[in-house]
Amino acid sequence: MDTTREQALLKFSIRVTMLVCIIAITAGVVSGSQAIIFDGIYSLLDVVLTLLSLAVSRLVASEGSHRFQYGYWHLEPMVEALGSAILSLICIYAVINAARTLLAGGSEISFGMGALWIGVISAIDFAMAIYIRRQARTMESGLLDLDARAWLLTGLLSVAVFISFLFALLLDGVGYAHLTRFVDPLVLLVVGIGMLPSPLRAAWRAMREVLQVAPDELDRQVQQVMAAFVAQHGFLGFTSHVAKVGRARFVEVHVLTAPDYSPGTIGEVDRMRDGIADQLDAHVPQFWLTIDFTADPDWT
Repeated sequence: MDTTREQALLKFSIRVTMLVCIIAITAGVVSGSQAIIFDGIYSLLDVVLTLLSLAVSRLVASEGSHRFQYGYWHLEPMVEALGSAILSLICIYAVINAARTLLAGGSEISFGMGALWIGVISAIDFAMAIYIRRQARTMESGLLDLDARAWLLTGLLSVAVFISFLFALLLDGVGYAHLTRFVDPLVLLVVGIGMLPSPLRAAWRAMREVLQVAPDELDRQVQQVMAAFVAQHGFLGFTSHVAKVGRARFVEVHVLTAPDYSPGTIGEVDRMRDGIADQLDAHVPQFWLTIDFTADPDWT
């Protein structure tokens, strides 16, 4: 499987992320904003996750090895689960840190300079999220989808901080400067809580693939195709097992025939298999389809 385009996009994402990280940490230190520094640290960790995704993308493109004879598809959901878990922990950390700052009486920061830099960061984050998400859908890449979610989460954090800084400047202008100390940690608290469900859901979806929980849509498709196939050819029944691991789909079907059934030539049996494969769109490298015929129910 050719993942050259995917790898190029991940490399591009890494370079842009490093740029955002440098801008965010520098702006956070200068303005004194913990929210901006958190944004920069989040971006730095995102670089690590993207590097892992890049490594997995290269392995997926290979044909496996003696030890991994089915290939490296299983690494893709593992990286997605790990990345989503880390993003979840970052959100939890942000909530805890914001709560501690609020209880300590807030923080004093330079909102004008902070708003300028966080505005630039927000624009970059959302532009990257939209671009990578489109590419992920076109290529059906879970790794790019994970990267797009990371950009989106970073963008939501950045724009929330940007809005809070504008609000703080407004408060300062109308005589409520004493309240601006609570703006930075309060927004960080709200954003952290609001962002948390997204990586948690992504981690759950990835863990379903790691645990090889049968995907409902694929299972339903196989059941419909095989029910029609059995009825058409007069077979006694069938059993099927399905799994989705990253971009790979594994389908195993056992067709139960009468003991005196004569399948004809091997070519005729292969044509039946090809008909099933056509209906399942299984003629791609990442689709593993096994179909056998037996008269013994114990083999189904």
